[in-house]
Amino acid sequence: MAKREYSIDQGLVSGVFPGSWAVPLESPVKTNRGKKSLRIGIPKEKFIQENRVALTPEAAGVLVANGHQVYIEHQAGVGARYLDNDYSEQGVIISYKTEDIFTNADIILKVSPLTSSELSLMRENQTLISAVNMGNLSPDVIHQLIKKNITAIGFEFYKDEDGSLPLVQMMSEIAGVSSIHIASELLTGANGGQGILLGGVTGIPPAEVAIIGAGTVGFNAAQTAMGMGARVRIIDQEIYKLRRIEKELGINVYTSVAQGNYVREAVIASDVVIGAAYREGQRAPLVVTEDMVKEMREGSVIIDVAIDQGGCVETSKMMTLDDPTFVEYGVIHYCVPNIASRVARTASIAISNILGPLIINMGDSGGLDNLIRHNPGVKEGIYVYRRHVTKKNIAMLFGMSMNYRDIELLIVSM
Repeated sequence: MAKREYSIDQGLVSGVFPGSWAVPLESPVKTNRGKKSLRIGIPKEKFIQENRVALTPEAAGVLVANGHQVYIEHQAGVGARYLDNDYSEQGVIISYKTEDIFTNADIILKVSPLTSSELSLMRENQTLISAVNMGNLSPDVIHQLIKKNITAIGFEFYKDEDGSLPLVQMMSEIAGVSSIHIASELLTGANGGQGILLGGVTGIPPAEVAIIGAGTVGFNAAQTAMGMGARVRIIDQEIYKLRRIEKELGINVYTSVAQGNYVREAVIASDVVIGAAYREGQRAPLVVTEDMVKEMREGSVIIDVAIDQGGCVETSKMMTLDDPTFVEYGVIHYCVPNIASRVARTASIAISNILGPLIINMGDSGGLDNLIRHNPGVKEGIYVYRRHVTKKNIAMLFGMSMNYRDIELLIVSM
């Protein structure tokens, strides 16, 4: 595919963001402040088995070509099979100490939430862009961000122009597809499963798959499972989502409203249960109870994709990619919060395709403060700003109503 040309202040720079298609940069917002050079830092992820990286070398190179400075910690991209040399060839500065990233950069890009050690390294007035993971968010983190006057943008809140959640959707697509491949492997006798084939063969019925949640994860899980020949039922409390699923996937998918009796019937009859219930900016709803799990067949499989938001299965507990499963009541549970990290290169490209244009737009707008005046999606993504919590659900969750301010009021007061 031919490279696209992107206009910068002086001359033209050719470049594409990585992936199977070219991603055109967003048109700069017209401002009176002019373009601003940004300093972006990418620390190596400290979360257990987090292999993704916030920017690929190609995406970082486009930022450098547009006049920004990019710092990356030594071997930050190795989990996604990117070497330091791949970044340095694009003009990225390699740092051998984590603290140097936080010292040199104004904007910190991460995939996983901040660790306690990283939080201590954050400087006054920096900008943080990362996942939030509502199921593990603590009030201490929020208090520290407020104290240091950090502007925090969460993957779970950032919206596109059409009102969608692009980072959540991309990771959800990957997680949905991956969950079925994982379940198929866990069903084998070698892994303690029932020793059955997900799709069945001639004369032998396929496995039963129940998917809790008809969002992006649920849709992609259903599509993948049906493609492998499984019998699929999707459960959700929203009729319009179930109707969309039926329209997209056809009559071979079965749908049920998320009422207790329907959920119980589907769960105990299934060989695989995919937990994909999600609430925007909130803890995942608890849909599958412990009593339901007790009634499942021995060797059945539960994949709780919503574990990073607290989980939607009562028996779930957070695990890691090194130790991803445990058995409860004879049922194999897979509860890893970063499933997309299993395919870290694909996931990193997907993240870069979103964060790269966002940073370009931020610089062309004259900085974040100016951008949020014109970009409602970025504004929606902010959860801490000017020493206040700007998401009411977070303030209520931690009893921080005194620290809550509507972001519109904070912008007007600037």
